[in-house]
Amino acid sequence: MVKIIIYAGLSIPFDEAKEILDSEGDIEVIYKRPIQRGDLGQALKEHPDIIAIIDGVFHQNSAVGHKEILNVIKSGIKVFGASSMGALRASELDSLGMTGIGYVYNQYASGEVDSDDDVAVMLDSESLEALSEPLINMKYVFTNAVSQNIISEDEKDELLSIAKKTYYPQRNYAKILSESDLNDTTKEKLIDFIRISPDIKKEDAKELLLHVKAVVEQ
Repeated sequence: MVKIIIYAGLSIPFDEAKEILDSEGDIEVIYKRPIQRGDLGQALKEHPDIIAIIDGVFHQNSAVGHKEILNVIKSGIKVFGASSMGALRASELDSLGMTGIGYVYNQYASGEVDSDDDVAVMLDSESLEALSEPLINMKYVFTNAVSQNIISEDEKDELLSIAKKTYYPQRNYAKILSESDLNDTTKEKLIDFIRISPDIKKEDAKELLLHVKAVVEQ
């Protein structure tokens, strides 16, 4: 029996995650709410073979610590990270045994982003629904919008400057666009592009789940 513990619920809802990776046969998958400090100590008591960190708390409670993750790795458990808190911690601990996956992880690992503010969102503590838009998603969408000639490089820089100055619980596309100097035609085109753009944090979460599935099926 292979036991897997996954901390998620925000970047990807549990029901969607279970469509990719769920308990079956000799695999037991346990989904838990976003990780916070102290959770890994309890997780060790469940004797998992793999721990995957997608979501975690940043400001609401104490974030999961580096030493906690290293203790898990030293115990022989494989630890994977992606999307949000998992990507951040993986970029800091990849040389020490934590495996990072996806776009967000690569952004941190390459130094393109270096702040937890880039992935932080306000969330509904009960439903785990995101109530704001993460900066990393905005950066991804606006960069792609430049490549599609929807906005210019200067317009992207303006939008990101406004987004960075906005406190993360209040960060959303409507607010950022309303405070920008983009003309109405450009705004409309950008809004249409935003609507069809992927949620990069969710895509990374899916990639992690598929990776873990592949690992246990080897």
